[in-house]
Amino acid sequence: MDIIFTFHANEQIRERKIHLTWIKETIKFPDDIMRVGKKCYATKRLNGLSLKVVYVKEKHIKVITSFYL
Repeated sequence: MDIIFTFHANEQIRERKIHLTWIKETIKFPDDIMRVGKKCYATKRLNGLSLKVVYVKEKHIKVITSFYL
């Protein structure tokens, strides 16, 4: 499944210096996932940090934002 990023997500990824491979890994292999309506909140521990990725699954996965906890 294709992964696309909103403008907001791209801005946050750049500002927070989050690697795209970490986002993809969090979506594909989360340590924890919570679904609220259409939104998915995936969390994964990577390199000593917890990363949360918020996305919507439609025809493709649309990443809304991501941030370190």
